[in-house]
Amino acid sequence: MTAKTPDLFAPAVTGGVRRIASDVWRIVAPNPSPLTGPGTNTYVVGERRRLVIDPGPADPGHLERILELAGGAVDRIVCTHSHTDHSPGAAQLSARTGATVLGMYAPVVDDYQDDTYAPDQRLVDGVRIEGDDFVLTALHTPGHASNHVCLLLDSGGLLFTGDHLMSGSTVVILPPDGSMRQYLESLRRLRELPVRALAPGHGAVIPGAVAEIDRVIAHRLAREARVIEAMRELETATLDAMLPVVYADVPASLHPVARYSLLAHVIKLEEEGRVLSEGGSWQWLR
Repeated sequence: MTAKTPDLFAPAVTGGVRRIASDVWRIVAPNPSPLTGPGTNTYVVGERRRLVIDPGPADPGHLERILELAGGAVDRIVCTHSHTDHSPGAAQLSARTGATVLGMYAPVVDDYQDDTYAPDQRLVDGVRIEGDDFVLTALHTPGHASNHVCLLLDSGGLLFTGDHLMSGSTVVILPPDGSMRQYLESLRRLRELPVRALAPGHGAVIPGAVAEIDRVIAHRLAREARVIEAMRELETATLDAMLPVVYADVPASLHPVARYSLLAHVIKLEEEGRVLSEGGSWQWLR
């Protein structure tokens, strides 16, 4: 398993194990869905003192694959954030290996938080996580979640993005913990760093990091322009009135999820003084 020739851009396959770089392996959890793609990507970094990024759901088979690849020797576990498809495996993996769990503290509990998440060590922005043969830099990237971090592998510029960026889909922003304003600010920060490729929490590695970040920023601003257009036309509207207009290009089956990002866009406009909240409606100001 560990001798497989690295293939950075190999497709992510549900349940698959793949060496994508000389010191990085990807194990895809068996939790495929419209929101997770083929499943949550767990990454194992390092040749000797293994570090696990996002152990995913507490699925016994997935945990066994992690342990098999790591030879049972996991030194540290890093969670990019505390949503239920990324961090629940941490507690069991730590119990099995004695590994230290690192992550930013969880925000106020909401319906998306993993109630087993309890990092032993708090991550802070800019901290370096060093192994015998790798260095990762933690980058606080709020937006999808307030306690979200990305991790930059210093050698080669590979960025582990968690749910900040993902392959084949856009990221859902979940207010009140999630923030569209912070999400765009975090994206703009990342594009200024020496990032070459993106290793997402779901899907295959994305080449051309800056181009992809620019594409996502442009997509979000285009969606915001649709929100503004709808609000100018309706003047005062509920989210449900705006949803089919703003997301006319998205299947209706996904509108309940898109509604969260729509709310995030409207809150951003409110923070900028461009709309006013009136009960369950929103009024366009300028």
